[in-house]
Amino acid sequence: MNRVIRIRRRLRAVAGYVRSAPGTYVWLLILFVTTVALHYMSPAFEREFLRQRSTNIHELSRDPVRVLISSAMWIDSGHWLPYAALYTGFHAQAERWLGTLRWLAVCVAAHVLATLISELTLLNAIREGAAPHRAVDTLDIGVSYALAGVVGVLTYRIAAPWRYLYLAAVLAIVLVPLVTGATFTDFGHFLSVLIGLACYPLVRGRGKAWNPKETLTTLRG
Repeated sequence: MNRVIRIRRRLRAVAGYVRSAPGTYVWLLILFVTTVALHYMSPAFEREFLRQRSTNIHELSRDPVRVLISSAMWIDSGHWLPYAALYTGFHAQAERWLGTLRWLAVCVAAHVLATLISELTLLNAIREGAAPHRAVDTLDIGVSYALAGVVGVLTYRIAAPWRYLYLAAVLAIVLVPLVTGATFTDFGHFLSVLIGLACYPLVRGRGKAWNPKETLTTLRG
């Protein structure tokens, strides 16, 4: 009986956590459905299907609003579980802290601005001959820019000096690929983190910053 009670308590705790971040888990549900749908497509059909929903130069020039929305509803890797973990660890935390509307504002700002700036940079590179013309149809789909923006804004959720360690780790993660590989997607991730950091006005009045030292002290009891 005690075991049943514990299980019920854990289930209620999980349900409460999900309800506290509705936007995050509705988005995850959409990604689950679309990821399952991809597994029923042939490789050739899947690539063309995703290309039409990609935020590449060609599709953005045709219907920017459509592709900016649709590109955020698909995962081209076909693996949903890693995103479930990332959404729970970052998106849900940000939504619980900022509220759904402010969290969504960060996501939209990072996704839209990083996409447009990185694609304009790529277009300029194509015009100057630094990138091949076929890059206008590059497959660029997924949710990583919004995630990177949220990772950036969560810097303000952590109390100093831990905040600076977190920020240093985040910047290292996005700068190393940018310096060593320098793809337009790496540039987009870097921009997304900066956009998240620029969303500081949205975090004002959202309560006391989390102090990891206080949490460890409480756990040790």
